[in-house]
Amino acid sequence: MPNTLFYGDNLQVLRDHIPDASVDLVYLDPPFNSNASYNVLFREKSGEDSPAQIKAFTDTWEWTLETERTFEQDIILHQGTPAAVKDMITAFRQFIGRNAMLAYLVMMTPRLVELRRVLKPTGSLYLHCDPTGSLYLHCDPTASHYLKLLLDTVFGKENFRTEIVWKRTSAHSDTRQGREQHGRIHDVLLYYTKGNSWTWNPIYTAYDQEYVDNFYKHIEPETGRRYTLDNISGPGGAAKGNPSYEVMGVTRYWRYSQQRMQQLIDAGKIVQTRPGAVPHYKRYLDEMPGISLQDVWNDIGPIPSQASERLGYPTQKPVGLLERIISSSSNEGDVVLDPFCGCGTAVAAAQKLNRQWLGIDVTHLAVALMKSRLKTAFNLDPGADYAVVGEPRDVGSARALWEQDPYQFQFWAVSLLKAQPRAEQRRGADQGIDGIIYFVDGPRRTPQKVVIQVKGGRVSSPQIRDLKGVVEREKAALGLFISLDDPTRDMRTEEAVGGFYHSELWQRDFPKIQLRTIADLLADRGFDLPPRQPMYQPAERVRPTEGEQGALEELAGD
Repeated sequence: MPNTLFYGDNLQVLRDHIPDASVDLVYLDPPFNSNASYNVLFREKSGEDSPAQIKAFTDTWEWTLETERTFEQDIILHQGTPAAVKDMITAFRQFIGRNAMLAYLVMMTPRLVELRRVLKPTGSLYLHCDPTGSLYLHCDPTASHYLKLLLDTVFGKENFRTEIVWKRTSAHSDTRQGREQHGRIHDVLLYYTKGNSWTWNPIYTAYDQEYVDNFYKHIEPETGRRYTLDNISGPGGAAKGNPSYEVMGVTRYWRYSQQRMQQLIDAGKIVQTRPGAVPHYKRYLDEMPGISLQDVWNDIGPIPSQASERLGYPTQKPVGLLERIISSSSNEGDVVLDPFCGCGTAVAAAQKLNRQWLGIDVTHLAVALMKSRLKTAFNLDPGADYAVVGEPRDVGSARALWEQDPYQFQFWAVSLLKAQPRAEQRRGADQGIDGIIYFVDGPRRTPQKVVIQVKGGRVSSPQIRDLKGVVEREKAALGLFISLDDPTRDMRTEEAVGGFYHSELWQRDFPKIQLRTIADLLADRGFDLPPRQPMYQPAERVRPTEGEQGALEELAGD
């Protein structure tokens, strides 16, 4: 079902929605035990110290009863788990013990088994590892070799193709801070194929200047083109079938037939530097494709802090990195899957390169960010241009989400307003605020705040009085209340006596306290609000390529 965004646990999504042998390329950048909280940063318009860092997930693992259940049910007892994989994870358990590392490997094992299942026979998988164990990937030096062993077991060690080193940053000055080991400035990508035949499109990178200066020393005066002189003698002589004849007064064995040699002479490609010298082939620099892609990538840097590409997601990778992977290991129309898609760089790169795509994430926050990215970058709308699976579509499924995970319900409800979530995953941390909207008003276009509360359980009039208190405390212009259940008559009375906010810029009044149900929002009966800009950092507008591998046309100012 390309193109599709899935909300949910990727293991369940893979098993329930992705058929066997239906995906051409998998890229995954999974979280690891770096003890870091990963946040989505929103555009800050208020000028305040930004509280807009929302926990999307915390990648800290521990061995729990749930981990034990996963070990038994999803690996050992699951019919789809190969015997070799069961043996390997059991060996890990005996060697590592029940700890955070094993909990992580238990999480990854059934997912890698499923990812291999959904790959086509010619498919490939890239697993992105960051040896720093911090912001980029999250399989640190103590985990990457375990993942390599796990991948060897799942895919077969004979299907390991490359360990790619991506130099993601410049040298650190950690030694000055007391570091007593080598600086870590690279990520590792482990590249596997499902079988012994796979999709591969050669990619070439530019020559560095030192190479050009050393090997293309000659410059043609008439054109300014750089060239080098290549040997055209036939190695091995007659024994290798090379013809012997005279060229420009020199007789020896040559690489080319006499007819082909004359064609090259007529084209000006055979030159003699002085009388009696052995002729050479004139090879122009601009006719060479470059260096075929190697396993060390140092020509794609990290995303600069002020780059327009940056969306504020700390684990965001450069789109150029994903374009390289997708271009080399898939063709136009192929299906690209990212099971940990975060802010959706792999999805965006696939869209740019005319691939179909599947993205999965376990947080509604990430899904909302991806929807915003697809809209601002490609003008794509959910439902019309791609599918979204797992998000509530009616009150019943919304209630099911609330019963399953109240925090994800809050994130989803706030995302219906394209607002900034404020909920923290601990009781009381939100201070009565589940979301915030900013708009500007007045002659000086001063930022104004709108606070949002979301309730999934029973509702009553004291909650509206509490909302009024939050609005007063926060000096907010408006207070919005979203509920699953219909408001009571007393709640409607509290709404009616809440007064109005007068907008000088728009010269009209807006109800200061407003109540809507999930049913209202799903039916496009939204809140009455002043116009505002989106909270998410907008992605750059791009147009999909038209037949040119890896090309990207930026629509500046469009």
